[in-house]
Amino acid sequence: MAVYVYSITAEDHPLRLDGIEGVGEPAALLRKVVAGSLCAVVSDAPDGLRPKRRDVMAHQAVQEHLMADGTVLPLRFGLTAPDDEAVRDALEQGSGQYTERLEAVKGCAEYNLKASQDEDAILREILLESETARELNDRIRGGDATPDLPVRLGELVAGEIQARQEALASGVIEALRPHSREVSTAQPTGEDFLNVSFLVAEDQDELFLATQLSVINQLGEGYTFRLSGPLPPYSFV
Repeated sequence: MAVYVYSITAEDHPLRLDGIEGVGEPAALLRKVVAGSLCAVVSDAPDGLRPKRRDVMAHQAVQEHLMADGTVLPLRFGLTAPDDEAVRDALEQGSGQYTERLEAVKGCAEYNLKASQDEDAILREILLESETARELNDRIRGGDATPDLPVRLGELVAGEIQARQEALASGVIEALRPHSREVSTAQPTGEDFLNVSFLVAEDQDELFLATQLSVINQLGEGYTFRLSGPLPPYSFV
């Protein structure tokens, strides 16, 4: 029978699995698959598994429960293997890499930071600071414009926004990097210009959070920052 794989731990992790519900309806019972010094937490995989809220929350709850007792490599929702033997083989083949990552995330949690900027605010900023953009805008508003001026202004503004937001994202990351063990960036979506995860050790947690608040205060209005964490270190497995 196919098995659902939640996470990887060291074999000496306490693994208090009693009473913890896995994915599926009814909830699957958790068990461990051991290979040398490594262990995978698994359960029978339910048929037709989909990312329903109940199952996603169950997957997350397993990670958080295990993290409370020791170091965990949390795997993404939906990972399955043909059987326990396939899981054991994967642990054996990736033993070196998994052991290295367990050591890397030991005593750490993930914080994910996303940020967006108010569109009107950044347009005002560009028009205030870019003489060329201001001149083009004034000509368009005054009716003294050729058909290509709106295109030129749009291209100029788009380029300015990209350059400014890339510089801003880099500045935010560098300000927080000293208080994180590792950094993992992802492609922003929607209106966001920043999507970055930090691997933060327990003894750096307060400094990281204080620095993040300081960065937000320095930037002032016009920005929206969304910090999630502490989380299982999904981005650093």
